[in-house]
Amino acid sequence: MAALVIAEHDHLNLKASTLHCVSAALACGAEVHVLVAGHDCEAAADAASRIAGVGRVLVAAGAQFEHGLAENVASQVLALAPGYSHILAPATAYGKNILPRVAALLDVAQISEITRVVAPDTFERPIYAGNAIAVVRSTDPVKVITVRATGFDAAGSGPAVPVTAVEPVAPDGGSRFVARELAASDRPELTAAKIIVSGGRGMGSGANFKILEPLADKLKAGMGASRAAVDAGFVPNDWQVGQTGKIVAPTLYIAVGISGAIQHLAGMKDSKVIVAINKDPEAPIFGVADYGIVGDLFDIVPQLAEAL
Repeated sequence: MAALVIAEHDHLNLKASTLHCVSAALACGAEVHVLVAGHDCEAAADAASRIAGVGRVLVAAGAQFEHGLAENVASQVLALAPGYSHILAPATAYGKNILPRVAALLDVAQISEITRVVAPDTFERPIYAGNAIAVVRSTDPVKVITVRATGFDAAGSGPAVPVTAVEPVAPDGGSRFVARELAASDRPELTAAKIIVSGGRGMGSGANFKILEPLADKLKAGMGASRAAVDAGFVPNDWQVGQTGKIVAPTLYIAVGISGAIQHLAGMKDSKVIVAINKDPEAPIFGVADYGIVGDLFDIVPQLAEAL
């Protein structure tokens, strides 16, 4: 029994989500192989070969993989699928773009966003915005799984293992890359940040988010927001934390002016320490917070930054 992990990378570096995905694959009790599909991706493949627990790295190199188009990567996975009992990818935009196609073409059910491996055929996954945990048992010959990174520790480093080139599949032709717009920021990316400072509707306006910047600067934190703040146009979409945004589990999460709607809590309640600042003492966010401050954020946040 062997498991294939689809690596998420930028051709030079692996994304942290891949390390969490490897831990989930190891929990399945299988020998773990990692597929790096990319263009000029030797550096990413070398990094994958040094993940503890990985037995082998497969590299599919070609221009058709440069932009991670789902059709091309899925075709490569399908070409390798006969040798594997489990196929896993991170539950990120990258993994969610590829694995549903793989599952459909293999005619099996996808098991989405697992947070625990109970047995090689049995998994836990959150449902109802994290308010319940479903235990799912699959009888499919191949388990196609997306892994919620917050549910598994990142795999460590180990001695390098063999890197094997595999024959790249021909371009699918079903889609073509047009353009990519990347948000430039000096701050840590939300899903990888150890500390996050998030603002909500209580910030009042996009301009008021500048109040959070000194605090985030002192803590070297990423900046996030609730869906209400994003929908109001205060901040860009890629700041959104929650069920329909990014799922995060930093060491420290500071929620400022966020009431704590269930959809937001689903995206951050696995944070190690949660600090909430809100003028409403009945705000739901205080139900999950380790530390709460009731008061005016426009007074409290500058005081916190000054104290730091």
